[in-house]
Amino acid sequence: MIVRDRPSGLKMFLLLRGSILPRILPSLVATTLIAILVTVSHGDLFALKITLTTIPFSLIGLPIAIFLGFRNTAAYDRFWEGRKLWGEVLLRSRSLSRQCRSLIAGEKPVTIHLGLTDVRVRMVLRAIAFAHALRHLLRDETPMPEYQGLLVSSELEGLCLAANQPDYLMQRMGEDLELCLREKRLDPCLASAIDATLSAMTSAAASCERIKSTPIPFSYTLLLHRTAYLYCFLLPFGLVDSIGFMTPFVVTIVAYTFFGLDALGDEIEEPFGVDANDLPLNAICRTIEINLLESLGCEDLPKPLLPMNYCLT
Repeated sequence: MIVRDRPSGLKMFLLLRGSILPRILPSLVATTLIAILVTVSHGDLFALKITLTTIPFSLIGLPIAIFLGFRNTAAYDRFWEGRKLWGEVLLRSRSLSRQCRSLIAGEKPVTIHLGLTDVRVRMVLRAIAFAHALRHLLRDETPMPEYQGLLVSSELEGLCLAANQPDYLMQRMGEDLELCLREKRLDPCLASAIDATLSAMTSAAASCERIKSTPIPFSYTLLLHRTAYLYCFLLPFGLVDSIGFMTPFVVTIVAYTFFGLDALGDEIEEPFGVDANDLPLNAICRTIEINLLESLGCEDLPKPLLPMNYCLT
């Protein structure tokens, strides 16, 4: 995610970091070159004069703009829903830590020094591992060393074999909750509150998986992509007779808008990736890790992730 103050003046037109321009530059250059050739030849293709007016482009341009806007709205809805779901994971992780520390009885106050042998510490640290596991699942990444120190060795081995690692960790959460009930360290009425928190975390994870596995229908994207490109490639023939040498400039501006909206929709449609405009899942997971470790009294906290070259991952 791009994190920076909005630039002013000329800087707004010269920025590349976070801009969609590098992605569409080849298509934009090709369209501009076509417009230059059409302008130089005055719309003649060999011995054939291609005569087009601006009327068909006016009729087609408005529907394309509307469809591009609709698709980008649908893509942004997916992006915003993904951010809300990760906000839910953050909220529920904090709630789970508070519930484990205050509702589950124990001989000693909860601190990180009790280690993974204490069920309260184990559940809080497992919530951190859950956030990391969900991030890796959504990004199709190989699990990283973040799990070290968060899970007991038997869980770590089982996690490596699990098809769905977040669900595996939630199953272990349920087992520990059952253990607390059997040992009468937790009142059944209070256990239902913790179970509701675990269910909410599971629901958020499943909703993220739904977004990842259900893209915007490809046929719709393909139709819009083809129409926008054909429109921009043919536009010089409809403008050259009316605006002459200004044709390449106007075509470039129109193509930048249409190509940019098309590419931006593709980028934010999948909000869990690692592109510059995707959600900063690494930073969110680090925030969860800091909050939960701090709740356990840990003093050696990791530092929050900061933007690098204005990009927060």
